[in-house]
Amino acid sequence: QVRLEESGGRLVPAGDSLRLSCQASGRNFNQYTMGWLRQAPGKEREFVAALTKNGDNTFYDDSVKGRFAISRDNANNTLTWVYLQMNDLKFEDTALYHCAAYTRSSSIYNVRSYDWWGRGTQVIVSP
Repeated sequence: QVRLEESGGRLVPAGDSLRLSCQASGRNFNQYTMGWLRQAPGKEREFVAALTKNGDNTFYDDSVKGRFAISRDNANNTLTWVYLQMNDLKFEDTALYHCAAYTRSSSIYNVRSYDWWGRGTQVIVSP
């Protein structure tokens, strides 16, 4: 059974750091580029970061460059961990954060390019 489960979100003051984790299991996610996407209250989902299967290439939205870092651990053929280290958090980073697999040939920055979304983990940054 395919399952993506995010964790690590909580309420933090601005300037703090958080590390989000995503456990992706049930299929060969080690063969997929994996991404983090988020949805703030009242806004559409947006791309945050992505990492190719071997970790060779990373992609970041301009709003998080230099503050966030994506990484992964391809534990085995049916279990992959994806992490998002978030530093210097800002109020505008408040959102529900999801991990998902990049499965389409469209832009990696397009949220519609992702499948198998997890339910998300809530990050709230107090100003």
